[in-house]
Amino acid sequence: MTNRTINIGLLGFGMAGRVFHAPIVSAVDGLKLSKIKATRSESIALARVLYPDAAVVTDTSSVLEDPEIDMVIVATANDTHFELAKAALQAGKHVVVEKPFTVTSSEASELIELAKSQGRLLTVYQNRRWDSDFRTVKKLLENKLLGRLVEYEAHFDRFRPIPASSTWKEEDLPGTGILYDLGAHLIDQALVLFGTPQQVYADLRTQRSGGKITDSFDLTLYYASGLKAILKAGMLVRQPGPRFMLSGDKGSFVKHGLDVQEAALKAGFAPSGADWGLEPEEIWGKLDTELNGQQLIGKIKSEPGDYRGFYENVRDAVLGIAELEVKPEQALNTIRIIELAMQSSQEGKAMAFD
Repeated sequence: MTNRTINIGLLGFGMAGRVFHAPIVSAVDGLKLSKIKATRSESIALARVLYPDAAVVTDTSSVLEDPEIDMVIVATANDTHFELAKAALQAGKHVVVEKPFTVTSSEASELIELAKSQGRLLTVYQNRRWDSDFRTVKKLLENKLLGRLVEYEAHFDRFRPIPASSTWKEEDLPGTGILYDLGAHLIDQALVLFGTPQQVYADLRTQRSGGKITDSFDLTLYYASGLKAILKAGMLVRQPGPRFMLSGDKGSFVKHGLDVQEAALKAGFAPSGADWGLEPEEIWGKLDTELNGQQLIGKIKSEPGDYRGFYENVRDAVLGIAELEVKPEQALNTIRIIELAMQSSQEGKAMAFD
């Protein structure tokens, strides 16, 4: 049973499917990318070149109705995630949904209950848990190198002053905007580290000229311990600040630079070799802390990042030999916080997490 190949159907071959799913799936033993559904002529042609062993189809039913397909990846526009994931579960498939899970928490809850009734795995592609920098932060906290943490700040800064044309991501549609996009990653990481908060406060803005979507957010999660988790992202940050800043009663950690995997995947490289996901020393984080009465200051070597870890875990969970790491209930909490953040920004006050 544990040696069985899991056949996968990929719905969508835009950036998510082409960059973040197909190359990772193809690099994981025990998974086979069997079918790719694409609609644009350029995407169809590229899929056939890059994955000649996969059947490229133009209709969703060709994937969902294929008895040989064990798992479906939903890598389509955000407002289609719910319906496509629901159809895939009803067809008896295991399902991986690209983040954000759904547009609303009620949709997420419905999918979770459907997956349980169907006896199928359901998860969300929160691949940033396998980022080099995040894994380093997680290890520091697990080893209590900062003492009692009082403030955590994480950024996703970009400089894209002109909204892209001809993309659903820049249209005022359900589930679009930077909070659903980059916010889903930052919120998930905070939930992994600290659990659900007591309160959510947010300031959401459209800062770019001609912009139709939320392109900047400042989101704060408040915890019973007194910890404040600050999550920020924007499209008008030409000189990005630190990626992570953590402060505790023993010391601080500051980390600049992004995990290198996204750039490598966009450049057409696939995960391989011992140096995959290794950050260069110039972007290692700096630790200033106290240990046994001695002040320690210096760079901390980043942990290796590897998005294959997500799909290796999914494979093992399907085969019944591992617990699923990205549980759909966690992804539901992320969507709930997004909803509360929007409400908080509209009403100008902190919202209790329910």
